[in-house]
Amino acid sequence: MLCEHEMATEPVPPRTPGCEECLKTGMRWVHLRLCLTCGHVGCCDSSPGRHATRHFHQTGDPVVASWEPGERWAWCYVDQAEVDVPAEADPYLR
Repeated sequence: MLCEHEMATEPVPPRTPGCEECLKTGMRWVHLRLCLTCGHVGCCDSSPGRHATRHFHQTGDPVVASWEPGERWAWCYVDQAEVDVPAEADPYLR
C-alpha cells in the first residue's frame, strides 16, 4: 500500500549508525527504524526509549522504515498502517 505521506517523502541517508538518542545516553535498543523524511535513526517501541515514535510526535515526520538487516517494510504513523518501502529508500536500508 502507498499512502500520501509516503509519496511526499524524499528519503535521505541515516544520520547515525544506531539510535541517535540511545547512542547519546548509553541506552540499549531492540530494533531500529529510519525516518524517511530526515534520516533520524530511532529505536522501536519494544525498546525502552521508543525513540522512533517519540521522534514522530516531536517532528510530525510520518514514515519510518525498518533499519534491520534484510527487512523491507515501512510504517506510516499518521495512517497507522504498514506501507511499501519507496524504491528511493533502498540504498539507505541495511
